[in-house]
Amino acid sequence: MDQKRHHLQGDRAATEQLLDEYIDYLMAHSDSAHPAWNLEMIRSWKSNKWNYIDGCMITGILERYEITGEARFLDFADRFLSGFVEEDGRIRTYDPAEYSLDNVNPAKNLFTLYDLTGKEKYRKALELVRSQLSTMPRTPEGNFWHKLIYPNQVWLDGIYMALPFYMEYEKRFDAQKDCEDICRQIANVEIRMRDPKTGLYYHGYDASRKMYWADPDTGCSPNFWLRAEGWFILGLVDVLEIMKDLPMGAESVHLQHMLLDLAKALSKYQDPSGLWYQLIALPELAGNYLETSGTALISAALLKAVRLGFLPESFRAVGEKAFYGIVDHRLTKNADGTPCVTGICLVGGLGGDQHRDGSAAYYLSEPVVQNDAKGVGPLLLAYTEMLR
Repeated sequence: MDQKRHHLQGDRAATEQLLDEYIDYLMAHSDSAHPAWNLEMIRSWKSNKWNYIDGCMITGILERYEITGEARFLDFADRFLSGFVEEDGRIRTYDPAEYSLDNVNPAKNLFTLYDLTGKEKYRKALELVRSQLSTMPRTPEGNFWHKLIYPNQVWLDGIYMALPFYMEYEKRFDAQKDCEDICRQIANVEIRMRDPKTGLYYHGYDASRKMYWADPDTGCSPNFWLRAEGWFILGLVDVLEIMKDLPMGAESVHLQHMLLDLAKALSKYQDPSGLWYQLIALPELAGNYLETSGTALISAALLKAVRLGFLPESFRAVGEKAFYGIVDHRLTKNADGTPCVTGICLVGGLGGDQHRDGSAAYYLSEPVVQNDAKGVGPLLLAYTEMLR
């Protein structure tokens, strides 16, 4: 990180200290049954389950281990995942037959833990999660349904949740047999969900055109939701990273073109503060607000893509501006001195029991909270990129 001063009246060292303290605080107050960062779970009064939110946090903690070499990060991740993964490879509370792409995301960490610990249970668990994708329902175009309960629907979130895992598995254990399937699914998202006027992507697509939120002609939901856009662009970067040494030149070029196109589109909508609005393309809309989690995801994606050579160096400034925008405007301390990350949209989706219609009013009605992992996890990912 550079030496930029910010509202905490400190420089790089002060920023790093506060973020490091926050990570330490969360680790000290969390285990697999009681993750302090999962505010949605805490609010529900339900027992913790295998979920993508914890997966995002553990990914960031494992990246901290890669950067620092401090065993406590690896030990924490190993203990946390061991709270779910049994010796025979079964995963507590995970059922492949639920057919949820969200449940694939935490399994990405099993590759790293298998490499670092050699524990065979992690290898067996990888096989279990991969079995879900083998029978996952698909749209007529060939894309995975986002969830069994959302038939014929593709959500941007699902690209990040499932396809990096799918690509890593194919690369390591399946002779790259289905790598082209992954790239086709991403290409279908470009064809079906990209808006040619803005270059942004709609949150959801219904191949059947039957859902009340779907445009009868395009099948797309009506708005560009920030966090979905963030999951998507980071998913693109993660897939490209895994593909880097595979003989898939044409596919890699196409995905890099998609990445550059989206990075340019997003840059146009970045607020002077460095953040992006909850509804990206409607900054003047009453009630719209600058949102933390999606900003952090975009920051992490741009910084990582520049580091890996997938985007021009000019995008580093965009990613850093986003990171420091969060530090300046969304990172503070509580009265007791504990760190606090604010401005996080708690949830966002389409359909379901809540009749989520994808309207602007819907996205602006969801709770805005602090210290939830859907913001803290992406901020941790952006922070690790700033440290590299």
